[in-house]
Amino acid sequence: MALLKQIQQRYSARSYQRRPVEKEKLEIILQAARLAPSANNKQEWRFLVVQDADTRKKLCIAANKQAFVAEAPVIIVCCSAISDNVMRCGHMAYPIDVAIAMEHMALQAVEEGLGTCWIGSFYEDQVKAVLGIPPPVRVVELMAMGYPADAPRDKSRLPLEQIVCHERWKFV
Repeated sequence: MALLKQIQQRYSARSYQRRPVEKEKLEIILQAARLAPSANNKQEWRFLVVQDADTRKKLCIAANKQAFVAEAPVIIVCCSAISDNVMRCGHMAYPIDVAIAMEHMALQAVEEGLGTCWIGSFYEDQVKAVLGIPPPVRVVELMAMGYPADAPRDKSRLPLEQIVCHERWKFV
């Protein structure tokens, strides 16, 4: 499948079949994350894979009671072991690096016939308590994953002319 086609097919799945994700597919998806670039090649990301139903129910509560968090057969808790690396541009590296790795996973999941959803609505302290994540580690995002039970919705995207200019800032 061409990459642009995968990007077009990727959507935030919020309903999942009970069907488990095969170990082989999960391994390939995690390999895609491992291959992502990171600032100074720090590779600070850490991925905690949660498949236990009781733990997913607890994460559902920590994730603002979003029901699909308990429903998805896999929740990947995307963390950073290093949170003090500042890039020369002044931005913290860890949320950007973890996001790149997560999108690698999301696109590989499409290739594997799976759906994903980035989850930013959660209470970090509660997620850490449920999973025993130590204080210096940051939980950046959660990712639900599984065989989707819903269908993609139309994506409303601005045309290129409204989001791209060349050489100099020309936006109004």
